[in-house]
Amino acid sequence: MPERSKVGKSGFIAGRFGELPVRWNLGPLGQGLSEQLARISRSPFGPSEEEVRANVAGEASADAALALQDAERAATGVPPQEVPRDLTAAAFFDVDNTMVQGASIVHFARGLAARKYFRSADLVDIAWKQVKFRITGKENSTDMATGKEKALEFIAGRSTAELAALGEEIFDEIIADKIWPGTRALAQMHLDAGQQVWLVTATPVELAQVIAKRLGLTGALGTVAESVDGKFTGRLVGDILHGLGKAHAVRALAIREGLNLKRCTAYSDSHNDVPMLSLTGTAVAINPDSDLREVAKARGWEIRDFRTGRKAAKIGVPTALALGAAGGAVAAAVTRRKSAH
Repeated sequence: MPERSKVGKSGFIAGRFGELPVRWNLGPLGQGLSEQLARISRSPFGPSEEEVRANVAGEASADAALALQDAERAATGVPPQEVPRDLTAAAFFDVDNTMVQGASIVHFARGLAARKYFRSADLVDIAWKQVKFRITGKENSTDMATGKEKALEFIAGRSTAELAALGEEIFDEIIADKIWPGTRALAQMHLDAGQQVWLVTATPVELAQVIAKRLGLTGALGTVAESVDGKFTGRLVGDILHGLGKAHAVRALAIREGLNLKRCTAYSDSHNDVPMLSLTGTAVAINPDSDLREVAKARGWEIRDFRTGRKAAKIGVPTALALGAAGGAVAAAVTRRKSAH
């Protein structure tokens, strides 16, 4: 594995007047962030507070994803992968309605409700949001805001280890049967080519990591909730990893892992993820909502639809993806031949 870039709390924000470099003066777990957000967003030429929060969320997500990956390797004694790899290419998959049927956080909520963590009234509300999501294929900003409040209220004071353990149980009970086989096959194609495969989702990073681990993927970028001494405080670091935040997270991870984004591939079902899809050299719309389908057609992106009764836009493995995977496999083979001599 290449050594990860040692970077401080710095990055770039896509603001109203172009991309601006930012260096954060963050204390432990983002302390003092509110004051900095207010100061930066007051500038008429700088990014908005929402854009700043998206940047912080992305940076925090990349840090947390790699920290979880390292911690798991240390705990299990599994060494870094020694098989020759395509070191500069990776694939990034959205989760909800792309890798998993429906919303992963709602599936987790169902499992928690069965364990009496939620009231029955909360479960009815969550179920209604799921119905709307499945019918429209789109995320609702109001639903996201209320969902964030309920989630933060739930985890406040709980241990990070407890959430991860619950996630393991609930994945096996509910989510395992909701993985789209077609999307899973695409992820495996990248793995077989020696490439990293990451999930990118608004779901809490601890739960997203469970899904990634169960699917044999590299790791997950997700929303980072602040924690102190292993317990959640009930606050987020930045904001929910959504829209522009996902693009920031992917770019931050690419810097740390030495990835060439032009050789990377991104997959999503939602128009909200156009910033992430536009960041990589190859973009693929999976089970797209109507807005993303139009963008994909206009930009010539691959479209794959695995939903029952819908005709897939492409049959077989998309050409661009197949070529990318083949390139990775050839590179790995060449490396093996060199090491054998």
